[in-house]
Amino acid sequence: MDLIPNSGPHLHVLLNHFPSVGTVIALGLFATAFYLKSEDLKRSSMVLFLLLGLLAIPTYISGAAARWSIQNNPGINPDVIAAHMDQALVAFTFLGITGCLAWFGLWQERRFKTTPGWNLIAVAVASLLSLYYMARAGNIGGHINHPELGEVELTTAAGEGLTASVENMITSVIWAWPAMEAAHFIGMALIFGVVLLVGLRALGVGKNLPFSAFHRLLPLGALGLIVNIVTGFFFFIADSGRYVAMDGFPPKIIALMIGGVAIIYFTIFDDTWSLKSGDDAPILSKAIAVITIGSWAAVLIFGRLLPYYGDGG
Repeated sequence: MDLIPNSGPHLHVLLNHFPSVGTVIALGLFATAFYLKSEDLKRSSMVLFLLLGLLAIPTYISGAAARWSIQNNPGINPDVIAAHMDQALVAFTFLGITGCLAWFGLWQERRFKTTPGWNLIAVAVASLLSLYYMARAGNIGGHINHPELGEVELTTAAGEGLTASVENMITSVIWAWPAMEAAHFIGMALIFGVVLLVGLRALGVGKNLPFSAFHRLLPLGALGLIVNIVTGFFFFIADSGRYVAMDGFPPKIIALMIGGVAIIYFTIFDDTWSLKSGDDAPILSKAIAVITIGSWAAVLIFGRLLPYYGDGG
């Protein structure tokens, strides 16, 4: 019995439950926080929304890996797979937006001691849309391997839906790929530059400055991350078969997840926020600084090695 998933379909079956169930839980916490007027519950729900937004990345990637693994199996309808992928792409987009909005709300609360009302409304709306499209994707996905469930309504055929349209747009416009590569490099420079500055302050460099001065830079790093996720997924959609076969791609995604989670610490925790000019960071802050810098360095390294690391062949 394999306890650790070692195939696309196996991993996808494991992962795809977390965003959908997790969003229900996060929405429940979010609503309860307003009912009880609890700042702790509200903050917890926002952190959970952010974690789910990050988890949507490997969930979507594992779905593409599952598609390449089973699409030629007898009894598999490619139109159903295409419809599932289209709904999953929309769900991934809204869940990612929810995570971004949740992080920005957490950053604002830490910096200004309050979260704007518009941010909370936007998180609620985006999360509800995420849940709606995840339910649609799950319903269609259930018919892929279980045709006995009956017919499912399909609005487009394989090669005609949203995912195929995005893929065709990227591959047919000659300047699209190089323009996105340039944006991707700039985004990584923003991420790693901010991570390096914040991490070095926690490690004792620039102790004459309070951490709050570095906290102001975090939205710039978040902008770089958004740019990289958007451009990265355009790359992935345009050539998903090659990416899921690359030996170096899973380590990059794992490092990205670790780096994304570690940044939450520097966004909201008192350990670093309370550092004044001349203060030395606690051991935990230094350890997380090393993990954060190391994980984003790994993302950068594995990303650059992808064309040379091997394609699983």
